[in-house]
Amino acid sequence: MSRRWVQEHEQDHYVQQARQDGYRSRAVYKLAQLQERDHLFSPNMTVIDLGSAPGGWCQWIGEYLRGQVRLLAVDILPMALISGVTFIQGDFQEETIFKQVLTVLGEERANVVLSDMAPNLSGIRTVDQARSLSLAEAAGDLAMAALAPQGHFVVKLFQGEGVDAYFKWLRGHFKQVSIRKPAASRAHSREMYGVAKFFKG
Repeated sequence: MSRRWVQEHEQDHYVQQARQDGYRSRAVYKLAQLQERDHLFSPNMTVIDLGSAPGGWCQWIGEYLRGQVRLLAVDILPMALISGVTFIQGDFQEETIFKQVLTVLGEERANVVLSDMAPNLSGIRTVDQARSLSLAEAAGDLAMAALAPQGHFVVKLFQGEGVDAYFKWLRGHFKQVSIRKPAASRAHSREMYGVAKFFKG
C-alpha cells in the first residue's frame, strides 16, 4: 500500500504542478480553488493558519495578496521560515500555546482562521473520525476567540459521524456556511472543507 501511495503521489497532477510552481505542497491548489469560489482573502487582512507546516498555504496567501497581509502560522511540526510569516511551533490545544497565539495576535483580531489539520491516521475509521472532529472542534474554539466580527473560518473535515452536528454548530456562529470539496482534493478521499463566513461575534 505504501509503495502504491508513493507511486500515485508522484503521478498526481497537483503534486507535479506544485513542484513546477515552486510551492511547498499540493494543498495550495485547494486553497486557491476555495478562494476562487468563496472570496475569502483581500489585502491588509490578518490570517491565522493552523496546522501550517510545510507552509504551502502561507506561501500562497503571501503571493496572492502581494505581501499585503499579516500571517500567523501555528504547527506542532517545524516549518521553514517564510518572509512575512510569524510562526509558533507548538500544539495550540495546550493552554500556553493557545494564549501565546492570542498574545501575538494582540488587540487586532483575525479576519480569517484556516485549519487544514488532519490526525495521524490509525486505519480504524471510527477512531480517525473522532480524532478529526476533535481537531476541528479545537480549531473552532480558537476561531471563536481570535476572529473579528464578519471574519471567516475554513476547516478540514472528513465525511462521517458527527459532521452534521459540527455544521449545525458553525451555523450558530456564522451567517453563511458551505460544504466544499475542491477539485484538488483527491476523488477517493472523504476530505471536505467547511467554509464559514461572516462571524456573528
